[in-house]
Amino acid sequence: MNKISIHYHDTPFGELILGSFGEHLCLCDWRYRKMRTSIDRRILDGLDAGFQEDQTGTIRRAIHQLNEYFSGKRTVFDLPLLQVGTSFQKRVWEELLRIPFGQTETYLRLAGKTGNEKSIRAVAAANGANALSIFIPCHRVVGSSGALTGYAGGVAVKRKLLQLETAGDHAGQMQLFS
Repeated sequence: MNKISIHYHDTPFGELILGSFGEHLCLCDWRYRKMRTSIDRRILDGLDAGFQEDQTGTIRRAIHQLNEYFSGKRTVFDLPLLQVGTSFQKRVWEELLRIPFGQTETYLRLAGKTGNEKSIRAVAAANGANALSIFIPCHRVVGSSGALTGYAGGVAVKRKLLQLETAGDHAGQMQLFS
């Protein structure tokens, strides 16, 4: 059986579970999220693998990049990612990767970018199924009114992540979320 190496990492905003498969990061998610079991099952089944606690080089690089991000020193990640999901989910996640640091996108516009504005609920579900939080920035998606909506780490964490990303030059944008 294949092995997914996992490691738990405390951040200023909560505990993450990190996972690597080969040289790719396949998991960076909030440890205590509601969908933990279904997300883990999708990854385990999709990679025909089992979890084993181990801190690989990929996980150490992920921790280093996350620490830089949380300290305000990193705006772009450069680890190879392995997305495990349906073709539609992967299309949504690829669009999430195009949302620049310090900016947000609405679910409606994101649905339009995936080819069908009427697929807003499916886009929201794919966003919620993202297993690579922060690296694939699902926290940058907001409601059409600018309201902060659900997030795997909780809405308070989503707000903190957006505040972290909009500090300095982008501070005006956060007024939308007050």
